[in-house]
Amino acid sequence: MTAPRRALIVVDVQQEYFDGLLQIQHPPRDESLANVLRALDVAQEHGLPVVLVQHQLPEGAPVFVIGSDSWSLHPEIEKRGTASWKRVTKEKSSVFTDTDVAQWLDEQDVDTITIVGYMTNNCDIATAVAAEGLGLAAEILADATGAIHLVNEAGKVSAQQLHEALLVLLHSNFAAVADTDAWAAAVEAGQALPKSDLGTSALQGRAAFSG
Repeated sequence: MTAPRRALIVVDVQQEYFDGLLQIQHPPRDESLANVLRALDVAQEHGLPVVLVQHQLPEGAPVFVIGSDSWSLHPEIEKRGTASWKRVTKEKSSVFTDTDVAQWLDEQDVDTITIVGYMTNNCDIATAVAAEGLGLAAEILADATGAIHLVNEAGKVSAQQLHEALLVLLHSNFAAVADTDAWAAAVEAGQALPKSDLGTSALQGRAAFSG
């Protein structure tokens, strides 16, 4: 089996998720940030391409207004930036919508993207799902991402429940889910992360929840 040709996709590690309305609630945001930074160290050590993504919205939006504090990248991310990184802004959930990221990855001969950053329940899952249609394998690092509590007319769910449920969903089809330690070991070994599939997940789920 050939080694994956990975790129690290750093999604929206912006001040909004630390100081704003959308503060990450699970895993703890400082812990997830530390793992994002570790993933960047691994990428640099192994020469992996890096895409740095920044969400932006126009004046009058409640979050991510261009030039605002919430729009700014976390200073620890800014400090590590290099000229080799692909920097891109977006206005939709997926990093591929209305950007040239897919083309750039193709030019780098990338076949696998590793997703870190925020949020599990929005831009991360949208990017993983979109990758399937582009023929890209996806990985997502459980401890370098995060979710928020949600309540609306459909119900309520805690950040921990949401994060954990979405990771199970992703691992069943769209992305291999692992923690940063396991991913770093896979990068070092030049190996793909193991991923389940919908059939296997369904059979295991039926066995686990049947009377």
